[in-house]
Amino acid sequence: MPFEPVYVIDGARTPFLKARNAPGPFPASDLAVQAGRALLMRQRFNPEDLSEVIIGCAAPSPDETNIGRVIALRLGCGNHVPGWTVMRNCASGMQALDSAIMSIQTGRSDLVLAGGVDALSHAPVLFSDEMVRWLAGWNSARGVGQKLAALRKLRLKQFAPVIGLLKGLTDPIAGLSMGQTAENLAHQFGISRSDMDAYSARSHERALAGRATGAFGEIVPLVDGKGTLYAEDDGVRADSSPEKLAKLRPVFDKPWGNITAGNSSQVTDGGALLVLASARTVQERGLKPIGRILDAQWGALDPAVMGLGPVFASTPILERHQLGLNDLDLWEINEAFAAQVLGCLAAWEDDAWCREHLGRTAMGALDQAKLNVDGGAIALGHPVGASGARIVLHLLQALRQRDLKRGMAAICIGGGQGGAMLVETCEEA
Repeated sequence: MPFEPVYVIDGARTPFLKARNAPGPFPASDLAVQAGRALLMRQRFNPEDLSEVIIGCAAPSPDETNIGRVIALRLGCGNHVPGWTVMRNCASGMQALDSAIMSIQTGRSDLVLAGGVDALSHAPVLFSDEMVRWLAGWNSARGVGQKLAALRKLRLKQFAPVIGLLKGLTDPIAGLSMGQTAENLAHQFGISRSDMDAYSARSHERALAGRATGAFGEIVPLVDGKGTLYAEDDGVRADSSPEKLAKLRPVFDKPWGNITAGNSSQVTDGGALLVLASARTVQERGLKPIGRILDAQWGALDPAVMGLGPVFASTPILERHQLGLNDLDLWEINEAFAAQVLGCLAAWEDDAWCREHLGRTAMGALDQAKLNVDGGAIALGHPVGASGARIVLHLLQALRQRDLKRGMAAICIGGGQGGAMLVETCEEA
């Protein structure tokens, strides 16, 4: 069955704000609502006209478990517009788009607000299981004697916090952190530390160049309760260089590893939202779309090498449309780690790997001048729930700014998956 294109009418995202060892200025719903208000205010329809709101979020707060509904209500969509939440780890925002696409293609919806958000700086600090069991015993204790007996069992070590974010970034099947899976790829494809650091420095360089030329017009500035303005992604560094990055110590495989904080994506707060519509709705409402999503694909692989997910997801799309890597004008591959992106490029060039895992000959070398032309998550940040939506939105923006036509957005997913979307710009825009 052919993929019926779905139109992207518009999109917006917040600045991505780096987590700095304390809760950031905005919880997740605030991020999405501020971006969503600016986005919806410039549309030819009212929020109540939306068919539904779909939000990807990997770490919603306990009081906003179905954060999609919270966001829909706070945006003024009204009680009758359904709002729901999806979770596919790093691709939650892309899953929200895909869920919207399927809803539109089946005729259940015609106008959907979809995207993703996460405030990773607000990830919970937890008690250990041992401490939880002690608290359960304390709560069930009756009388002074039982309370004193319970207190005698309390140990200082039980107060040690469990960092929820670190648990979430560790694969329960492979028993590896996401950084360790990147170390696996570096070893498998012979990617050197200098290769990783050079790629990372280039991410910052391209992000700064893009900022200077107005490449990030999709960003909606944020204002907190104290009137402080947050206008830009705050993790981009003008002083990043291969030489400085080479001085950083490994984080995941100490002391011999090569993955550092400098050649990894940044833990970040941020949101990205898009308005999607059917062809009929575009015509009836006189909307002016910025592009179309032509195809989408999900792939799965060994969680221990999850970073190769973009290869498994995007290759079937290329084959369906009889395209080579460089037949597309631009690529966005989310930069979870420099080694992960470079591993994807190496896999496509490796004939033996392609035959074993893709059942075909090597794809060849992707022209890196087409890849992440305005930098990526190493410089901009990676709010897990938002990144899949961000790369789709920015890909369309980058294509339009360069008068180009088609591109691929692809992302790796913790747990051993990958997602990809083929997009093209619209002449009618």
